[in-house]
Amino acid sequence: MISLTPTEIQEKLKPILARHIGKKDELIPILQETQDELRYLPEDAMREIARFLKISVATVYGVSTFYHLFKLKPSGKKIIRVCRGTACHVRGSPRIVDEVSKVLNVKPGETTPDMEYTLETIACFGSCALAPVMVVDKTVYGRVTPGKIKEILARPAKQEVHK
Repeated sequence: MISLTPTEIQEKLKPILARHIGKKDELIPILQETQDELRYLPEDAMREIARFLKISVATVYGVSTFYHLFKLKPSGKKIIRVCRGTACHVRGSPRIVDEVSKVLNVKPGETTPDMEYTLETIACFGSCALAPVMVVDKTVYGRVTPGKIKEILARPAKQEVHK
């Protein structure tokens, strides 16, 4: 588990906050940058962001919990997302989820103990022609089969589409 002290969090937030001027409408970009840096939004970070923007911690927490993309628990270094939309479901995404779960020994919504991987399911990626679709960080893999899972997980992440 990632555990940072309040001082370490403040140090990591300094360059993020320095890129902003402290206006309330910067909340979401600041939360996104903070999560990119820390892999989640710890309470101490939310307090620091609230102080910087001169808004309540409740407001920061409310936005952080409203949007699904924000995490209040640490995520793995690699985020694996498997589409569960209709086209992907029909073409076998439940088998993909089962295989990833088996290989990593985690269920959807869980992170491996070594903090390497987090498995998530997503309602739809909008890539139905590539169904079933799995995304590892920002790399999209289309026409995934259970037999390809170990190979995919062994690859370094890149921003591209694999068919």
